[in-house]
Amino acid sequence: MALPQDISPVNDELVDTLVRTTDMGWIETTPDTGYMKILWLSPETGRWAVLLRWLKGHVARPHKHLSGAHVYMLSGKLQLRDCTLVAGDYYYEPNGMVHGATTALEDTEYLFICDGPVLYFDDDGFTGYYGWEQLQRILDAQMAKAAAE
Repeated sequence: MALPQDISPVNDELVDTLVRTTDMGWIETTPDTGYMKILWLSPETGRWAVLLRWLKGHVARPHKHLSGAHVYMLSGKLQLRDCTLVAGDYYYEPNGMVHGATTALEDTEYLFICDGPVLYFDDDGFTGYYGWEQLQRILDAQMAKAAAE
């Protein structure tokens, strides 16, 4: 049956993305306790997706979401403000959400998809910014290191 209109893509540069996370190494983000695998970066939208692995006792720095974020817990437990996330939980954080410390109560892995940047701070003010560009730099450095080995 013929379709009533042409639905073929007008952008011939569209490509699917498949990432085999089992083929990727973990990138250390916090000495001995925090690791990630960068799954996807979107320069067009600023969105990004990472797989995070935090060992028991890891504490994420205080931060503010400058966009919405999605969390899907694969294993472990996270203490996030007044709730504990466990394997199988989905959690949405809206744009503007401010966090104090987030703590891994057990060795934990989770999928984190963020619609834009995250701003880090402490009692003295702004300490860092994390968005797709910073993740691209980390990924580029990791790939250059692997190519040199």
